[in-house]
Order: sequence, then structure tokens, then C-alpha cells
Amino acid sequence: MTDGLGPHAGFILAAYLAAAVILAGLATAILLDRRAQRRALAALEERGAGRRGGVSS
Repeated sequence: MTDGLGPHAGFILAAYLAAAVILAGLATAILLDRRAQRRALAALEERGAGRRGGVSS
């Protein structure tokens, strides 16, 4: 598999692996933050802090 990449195969594969790890970390951080924001919003709505912007419920 690495024969077609030439003498820099190790660097190329390491760069792709690093990019994949970074993207996976960012996606995980986004999903965790989304969960936290939804919990915070639910807690605010439970306390009676309604949404603004003319949205009627």
C-alpha cells in the first residue's frame, strides 16, 4: 500500500492520521458542547426563563 507513496509514505500517513484524530476530537467537542447547551437551556426554561423573539408556546 505504501509503495505508491514514495519515500515520504510515513510522513503522508502520519499527516492523514493526525488530521483524522484532530477532526474526530473537534466533532466530539462539538457534540459534548451541544449536550451541555441543551441541558443549560432546559434548566433555564424550567426556571421560567422563556425564549425571546416572539415565539409563542
